[in-house]
Amino acid sequence: MNFRMDSKKIVALKKFFMTPQFLATLVAGLIIGYLMFIPPINGYADNGDFARAIYFNGIYPISSHYTYLKYLQPHYGIMQYYNEHQAMLFSSQGIFIKLAIFINQLFYSKKIFDIRFIGMLYYIFYLGGIYFLTTALTYGTKKKTNYLIAGLIVFIFADSSWSLYFNSFFAEPVMIITMLYLGAAIILLGKNCNHKLAVFAVYLVASLILITVKQQNAPLALSLSLLTCGLFFVFKQKKHKYLLLFSIALLLAAGFATYDLITSDFSQINKYQTMSRGVLLKEKDPGSDLERGGISRQFGLLKGEIYGQTYSEASQTSAVVEKDFLEKFDFGWVLKFYLVHPNEFQRMLDIAAKDGYLIQVRAVGDYQKAPGTHPYQQTHYFTLFTLIMGAFFPKRIAFYILLCLILTVLYLIIGFLGFKNNETESILKCFKMLAFVTMILGTFVISIVGDGDADLAKHLIMVPLTLDLIILEIFADVLHHSFWHPLQSGKEQLNEPSENN
Repeated sequence: MNFRMDSKKIVALKKFFMTPQFLATLVAGLIIGYLMFIPPINGYADNGDFARAIYFNGIYPISSHYTYLKYLQPHYGIMQYYNEHQAMLFSSQGIFIKLAIFINQLFYSKKIFDIRFIGMLYYIFYLGGIYFLTTALTYGTKKKTNYLIAGLIVFIFADSSWSLYFNSFFAEPVMIITMLYLGAAIILLGKNCNHKLAVFAVYLVASLILITVKQQNAPLALSLSLLTCGLFFVFKQKKHKYLLLFSIALLLAAGFATYDLITSDFSQINKYQTMSRGVLLKEKDPGSDLERGGISRQFGLLKGEIYGQTYSEASQTSAVVEKDFLEKFDFGWVLKFYLVHPNEFQRMLDIAAKDGYLIQVRAVGDYQKAPGTHPYQQTHYFTLFTLIMGAFFPKRIAFYILLCLILTVLYLIIGFLGFKNNETESILKCFKMLAFVTMILGTFVISIVGDGDADLAKHLIMVPLTLDLIILEIFADVLHHSFWHPLQSGKEQLNEPSENN
């Protein structure tokens, strides 16, 4: 009897270890782990943005040879006494940093922080996201083609252009991870999975963390609220509709709070670069445009400058710059300028489109300082997917607009067919595509209007991230022959109830 029970357990374990989701997670874990944890470790050097995340959370550079841009710095000090620093912006990233510090102090040191602890934390959550996403895309089917889906997920998301962010204090790892979870959760909810409320909780938490991780993500609250509206076709009971209304209000409130809680120092940096690296960048006579907008033409000299650079035509923190320049314009002023000058706006959007699939940050080094490495050295380890997409993806904003238009029309048709045939999954796919399309186009606009062409690889990361999720789902639907209509046999195959709220 015991032997038979043990045999069943062994068979069950073998089946688990051979599932597409386990294999995808295992292979991705090995590929990413080698990059992150085997010396010399890889990650991103500090481009100056780390200060926003580390000081407020009790970490500071300790190396007397601390360098920006050139090398990844593996070790930082942990503040032992009073921390006088205030947060430059409200961000959910602090949750991950605080947790990493706690684990570091528990297992390594109370005074020295090893950056691999934050990397390890992201690594664990990321592999969970890969497992969750593979489960969602293969849910309800037992076809061998599911291993092709798992292989594509590894090819895309084990790419080191994503995982290099993990050994850093950039906010992007949180964005990458939460998008995997919320994307997978929405797919599962459309397929009428078990434990729908638990899956919805994952979606909601991931969405809130994504919105609040950085200022630029505040407008995502609108896209995610639209996506949440599609869940009214999934949760049809009255009590669940109240839950969805509350969730939409929570998402919008999170977006408003993320924007409203930005400090004046951080806002000043963004405003400066919005003008110097945006509005003025392609203007032949920037002074005239400023003058027409009620700003002294002398500030046209700031054209092309990056805030904080060593040399500047004017002191970037002077009272004159603040009073007569920065206080003279706001988001509305910039938006009005681009609406009045559509050609300039298009040129700036084309600049952004050139970096639409540039995930890897090119301005910083990827290696820690060690024998055989040199300043600004970039790794090309397992970057084939992003190299292919970066090389062959068109570099014009018109392409992205056309692509989004085609996807919108296709999925509106799918949504109409789903509504006509009472197919919840198809309806939710339509809402998801509308939300994703607004994320893609909105990211381009917000990046240019909010900070010019500065740090585009980071600011545009939602574009390739969203497109990759779209590519994966279309690939899975084509393999499962469920692009136009959802599979009808999924629930019967797994003996799942049709309603399990």
